[in-house]
Formats: sequence, C-alpha cells, structure tokens
Amino acid sequence: MALREIIILPDKQLRLVSKPVEKVTAEIRKLADDMFETMYDAPGIGLAAIQIAQPLRLITMDLAKRDEDGESQPRPRVFINPEILSTNGLVSSEEGCLSFPSAREDVERAEKVRVRAQDLSGQSFELEAEGLLAIAIQHEYDHLQGVLMIDHLGPLKKRLLHRKMLRRTETTANAPG
Repeated sequence: MALREIIILPDKQLRLVSKPVEKVTAEIRKLADDMFETMYDAPGIGLAAIQIAQPLRLITMDLAKRDEDGESQPRPRVFINPEILSTNGLVSSEEGCLSFPSAREDVERAEKVRVRAQDLSGQSFELEAEGLLAIAIQHEYDHLQGVLMIDHLGPLKKRLLHRKMLRRTETTANAPG
C-alpha cells in the first residue's frame, strides 16, 4: 500500500468523467488498497479514484468510525463501476470533501439510494442505503461524473468557497520549502 496525493480544487482533473473499470485486476486491487491508505490517513470516510488523479470508476469508503452504534472496527467498502439505480426522499446535511480541505457545507441529496456495483472479486452486488451511507455514495458517485460538492451550492456560496480554495492554493504554492 502507498499513500497517494489527493488533488484539490482548482485542479481541473476533478472535472474529468471517470472511465469504467474493464476488469478487476491485481492493479485495480492495489489501487483500492492505496486509496484506503490515503483515505484513512487524510482522514476521510470516502474517496473516488479521480481524487488521486486516476480517472476510473472506483470508490472506497469506510463509515465505521461515524456510526451511531459506536462501532469502531474498520468496515471497508469498495464500489467498482457503481450505478445509482434509484433515489428516494431529500435530506440536507453538512458535507466535507478531501478535495476541499477544511470546507464544510450543507448539501441537499437523496435520503435513500439503491446502487449496483462490483466488488474487488468482480462480483456484482446491489445495495440499498440510507443516512450517511447514502450521502457518501452520492458524494463519491458525483466525483466519478466530474461533479463536485461545490456544484450543489448556491451561486454566492459557490463563489466564496472557490475563492477560499484559490487562496489556499496560492498560499501553499508560495510557501517556503
């Protein structure tokens, strides 16, 4: 496993539409392992491959540390070539994103989703999700489509967040070292 660099706004790669994974290979499993290590280190609960400059339809996720029941054992999930089959209801919740460090905004999403994907053995599965899992699936799925959290905000909030990220990038670029 290896830590990968997470790309952040305004990097234009975040707008790429990810390509399907043709076959689950050792390289794809290694990429998923690297994504988990990167996600845990960040720390985050979900990561799309495009966020580490790999435009493939691959998502890693682990919500264990955020569960209401106090569950702390890792529960890694992998979604390869996910498709959201249906959505139901609406809910607004505060979201963050590893590609928008320190930004947290209220985003409206479907309350429940049904998703179809493949696992690391290449087997198809379907999952009905609600709560944080449904929100995380939609957030990461958006990344695969080149859609960012910022796209769900109103014009004013979008401009403010974009400016904040530009300032952060300029400050990082001008830092000594």
